[in-house]
Amino acid sequence: MKERLGIGVVGAGAIGIRGALMHLSLEDVQDRVRLAAVCDPVPGRAEAAAARYGVATSYLTYEELLADPDVDAVTLCSPIGLHYEQGKMAIAAGKHIHFNKTMTTMVEEADDLMRLASEKGIQIVASPGMMMYAHNRRMRKLILEGKLGQLAWAITGTTAGSGKYHLNEEFRTGKDILTSVDPTWYFKKPGGGPQYDVTVYCLHILTGVVGPAKRVTALSGIAIPKREHLGKDIVTEMDDQTILLLDFDDAFYAVVYATVAGGLTSGFFPNIYGTEGSIVALKYGDRDLRVDGEYPKHVSGLHSTMPEFHVFEDMMELVDLVQDGAQPMGTTEHARHVIDIFEAGYRAAETGQTQDLQTTFEPLPLEAL
Repeated sequence: MKERLGIGVVGAGAIGIRGALMHLSLEDVQDRVRLAAVCDPVPGRAEAAAARYGVATSYLTYEELLADPDVDAVTLCSPIGLHYEQGKMAIAAGKHIHFNKTMTTMVEEADDLMRLASEKGIQIVASPGMMMYAHNRRMRKLILEGKLGQLAWAITGTTAGSGKYHLNEEFRTGKDILTSVDPTWYFKKPGGGPQYDVTVYCLHILTGVVGPAKRVTALSGIAIPKREHLGKDIVTEMDDQTILLLDFDDAFYAVVYATVAGGLTSGFFPNIYGTEGSIVALKYGDRDLRVDGEYPKHVSGLHSTMPEFHVFEDMMELVDLVQDGAQPMGTTEHARHVIDIFEAGYRAAETGQTQDLQTTFEPLPLEAL
């Protein structure tokens, strides 16, 4: 039997608990992973999380966790704006990394992490690996087989700009140390706002299905200048309303919206329109591309009934990569391309000029579908 991979959970907030601790503490994964450590800068939070989920050790600081020899890999469940520096520190400490979305906020940072990891033999999985879902792969297969004809345009997005989800979720509205997590970071720079947090899912699906984009233009701004959470005012610093227009070449365009209201699509899924057919709300004509009871590779039993099982799947893909060399769906190249779209989109909104994208990635070929 392979030696179990010791996981260090960085941050015992909402995603650290729902995405990492709840899943990795279940009995069915103990032959492959062990919860070696958890850290959180709020005094008492990591200790409480460790006690509840059976984690071997708790720390107040990230530096202490990285120094723990029982930690082989980390899952970064921290605010997005911290990911780059924390990623560099993990690489320097020789730890493999699962990045919760988004890996970084700039292409330059992603390039740096990828280079450093390659030099030190560190493995990285970058969420969200949305092509883990069979229904997304079915969309790509339909397109590669020409069933939609010539692609005309697409639309995807969410109304997560309102921030209501983060303000009202159960881990931020309770009274104990594990359910009173401060959501302020979500509205601040760097790394806050709906694009890095939620539009990232939409773009990973869209580009995973149709391939990399070439250019982007955008409009972006702040629609709601102030929020309130448990009697505390939060000033909005990060744009909460952004609309991207992507160019994929061959006169195929896509609208990607992150708004405070007015959703037009289903979930994170794109509507894709072609000259011979369309995919709308995960349906190709009368055919539903989603199959009841179908889950990603590692998601079974209790995992399928729990929140954030896609995060668990990405973490287990890191385990597969480290232990078996199996390539993940959540590649750094794909994550970097989506980061490029965000960064160039904000630059386009600021300058009023369409931006050429600097990056690309290899989408799944037909034989892999």
